[in-house]
Amino acid sequence: MSDDQSGTFRQTDVLDPARAQALFATLGQDRAVAVGDALPPFFHQIYFWSALPPDLLGRDGHPARGQGVVPDMGLPRRMWAGGRLTFHNSLRAGVSATCNATLLSATEKKGRSGALGLVTVGYRYLQDGVLCIEEERDLIYRADPDPADLQPKPLVAARDEIFAQSVEFSRTLLFRYSALTFNGHRIHYDADYAQNIEGYAGLVVHGPLLAQHLMLFAEQNSGPLRGFQFRATAPLMDFEKATLCQNGHRLWVRGPDGRQCMQAEIAV
Repeated sequence: MSDDQSGTFRQTDVLDPARAQALFATLGQDRAVAVGDALPPFFHQIYFWSALPPDLLGRDGHPARGQGVVPDMGLPRRMWAGGRLTFHNSLRAGVSATCNATLLSATEKKGRSGALGLVTVGYRYLQDGVLCIEEERDLIYRADPDPADLQPKPLVAARDEIFAQSVEFSRTLLFRYSALTFNGHRIHYDADYAQNIEGYAGLVVHGPLLAQHLMLFAEQNSGPLRGFQFRATAPLMDFEKATLCQNGHRLWVRGPDGRQCMQAEIAV
């Protein structure tokens, strides 16, 4: 791996078939993966780890602020807000691939809940010199929660779905997904930290895990994807059952109380 001071980062990884097979198992699918097999969309999340020693990690288990291409925004809470993906070619298991990351923007603004840091990072994934996937990730950094602050009212999810599927997220599932993606964020496995420091009602289901479910659900209903964009709109807790919903190119995740947790759109 390599990085410089211009906001770029390059990393090469061999896309281990066993790791992809473990993700299928984590998602409840019994599927073998062999060298050369095409990987489903978004499976690249389990590769290209940023494995740093403990002294380079922040209090939340993520790389400390200012590591890699993301600048230190001076705000302690990090969340993956959404992203956009274009699928040009499938990545293949067992073959070396390269990820090039570039900082696209980093801005500060004042939101309803206080100061916000808004960051977008672009990624390009190549195999044998061929561009396979282009991705943009939107990250939000926030201050610690103030119990006196009024919480924004969540959006109400649509109920005009044509396809629907119920999903549940056990603590074991969250742990296994964190391990496969090498995501040390404590909100996904440390209930005391999630509740007492970051102010959540329980363990938080990973935004990318919800997006992964939506992509596989969309492929099941609509065929191979050319593009996918998503935005997280409300956190989902480990003890909540959710519903994956699709109507045409629109997809969303509905929480048990009817709130919208994620919205997405596909291109096929």
